[in-house]
Formats: sequence, C-alpha cells, structure tokens
Amino acid sequence: MNGKGMHYRLLLAVPVGLIAAITVTDLILPDEVRLGPLLVVAPAITASFAVPLVTAITGVLAVAAQLLLGVHDGSLHTQTTQAQILALAVVSAIVVAFSALRERDQRQLVQIRTVAEAAQRALLRPLPVQAGPLRFASLYLAAAAEAQIGGDLYGASTDNSRTIIVIGDVRGKGLPAVSEAATLLGSFREIVRSHTDLPDLAARLDDSIRADHAAADQRESFVTALLIEFSHDAHTATMLSCGHPPPLLIGRDRAEIRQLALDTDAPPLGLGELAPRDYKSATFPFEPGDILLTYTDGIIEARDPAGAFYPLHDRLPRLRADDPATLIAALHADLLAYTRGSLDDDLALIAIQRLHN
Repeated sequence: MNGKGMHYRLLLAVPVGLIAAITVTDLILPDEVRLGPLLVVAPAITASFAVPLVTAITGVLAVAAQLLLGVHDGSLHTQTTQAQILALAVVSAIVVAFSALRERDQRQLVQIRTVAEAAQRALLRPLPVQAGPLRFASLYLAAAAEAQIGGDLYGASTDNSRTIIVIGDVRGKGLPAVSEAATLLGSFREIVRSHTDLPDLAARLDDSIRADHAAADQRESFVTALLIEFSHDAHTATMLSCGHPPPLLIGRDRAEIRQLALDTDAPPLGLGELAPRDYKSATFPFEPGDILLTYTDGIIEARDPAGAFYPLHDRLPRLRADDPATLIAALHADLLAYTRGSLDDDLALIAIQRLHN
C-alpha cells in the first residue's frame, strides 16, 4: 500500500469512527441525553476529501445510525426523531452535491495544469544538458504556481562551433506576456539559423517584436533580453544586452564573482523606434571551470518578509557549487528559504559552465 492510499484510509477512518463513537455513546447514556444530531458531522467531514459516492455511503451510515438510536430509545415514531432523521438525510444529500462540485472543479484544475505544463514545454524547450564544451542547468519559477508559465523566457541554439543563448523578461504579466515570449522565442529559433552575429540577431528580434506589436496594436510592451554567444573552440563568450540585468561570472576557484556589465546597453526589444538601435557586443574570457549565471529580475527583486531584496551577489559565495545543476538547486533552495516561499514575479535562471577541454 502506498503512502497516498494509507493517508486516504486514515482520513476515511475519522468519519466512520465518529459515527461509531456517537452511536455507542448515545446507547450508553440515559435516554434523555440525545447525541444523534451530532451524526451530521460525519458526512460533512467526508465531503472535504472523498468522492461523492464515499460521501453518500457515509451519509447513509449516519442516517442508519440515527434510525438505530430511534429504535433503541423507542422515539422513532415521534416527530422530533423523524425531523432529525429527515434533516440528516437532507444535509447528507447537500454535502454529496458539494462533493460532486468539488470533484468536478478538481478535474478541471488538473486539465488546466496539464495544458499549462504542455504549453510551458512547448514555449520553454529544455536546454541541452551539454553542448560541446558547455554544460547547462536552468530553472523557471512562475509567481503563480498554478499558472506554470509567464513572461520570462530562455532558449538556446547550438551547432558544431558555437552556442547562443537568450534569456529575457517581457514587461507585464498574464496571457499577453506569454504570447510575446512565444513570439520572441519563435523568432530567435528561426533567425539564429542564419548564423548572424549578435548585433544583427538583436536588430532582427527587435523588428519581429515591433511587427508583433503593430499587428496587435500593443505598442507599450517591450522585452529586456540578454544574448550570449559561446565559442566552442576559444575560451571566450560574447554578450549583448538589451536592457537586461548583467550576468555573474563565477571563477573556477569560486573565490571571485564578477558582474559582467557592458559599457552601454541597447534599449529593450520592441523599443527600437524610440531610441537609436546601436547594438554593440563585448567579448570576455570564459575559461574552463568558470560558471556564468544569467537571470531575470524576478530573483533580484524577490523579497523576504521584511521587504528586503534578495542579495544575489552576496549570497552566491555561500552556495558552494562545482557544477551548474548543483548551483541552480542551491540557489532555488536558498531563494525559497529567504522569501518563505513567496514570489511576487516570475523568474528564470541559466547556469553555464565551460568544461575542461
């Protein structure tokens, strides 16, 4: 018997035990003490966790117990006992109906979550565990856990010589943000195949987002994004930021953590018509053993119960991690502990490590 089945049987024992206890106690006590009305508690409790059929059976048992008590004390013919039996049957029928409604809502919720999980898998395709000399790990957390998906995004494209990743954050929440994230990731997967450099890739992504805005008449939205190209042959990485938080480079000895901020950021994608599109990339060393941590602002804007922001840079040294998967898992646990499990915004994390080659 698995743990879930055992838990269900223990719960079911509570209303059945109450029926037995109330009945036996009433039989023992003097006739002027009536505990039969308390039997209504049993089907009410059962409705909170059991299917309608089990709730109905519990109600029938409670009514049967009430009948037994009426027969025992000779009051079955009285209007008071008959009214109690009728009231118990009516209440049992009502809680069975509520149990049926609850079960229907649960089925609908399961279906919604299944669709959301499928949409997340289609939108945020899993990153490769390894591509050439690079090892990856990622995490996506939606502020609304039931939603599964939101406006944060990430993606990767790899070939024999290089890997390009994108991580971004759509302004706003809800379905419009999900739609815009899907547009950006679809454009990224299509455009990156032409082997463009990062400035050209950013310009074409901006064109795609602006065209989507024009078609939807939604000109106030934008996407912060970070594009990083990793060379498989050279120990370097090239980065271009469109208004996105700078990544953190964790040295191979884990003693040094640097913020890789560019001298100038390009405007967020979708705002190209409001500012000059001067896309400039920068190349930095990325040695074997180094880990690059990219993230959306959901993690640095997460707060503890007192309202203090999560100090990502300061807490990283405490998380002794030698590989991306361990780092992401440690960050996840530390963030949930810091915020007491409460997130106000979606967040995405990607950790990339260059292996020794």
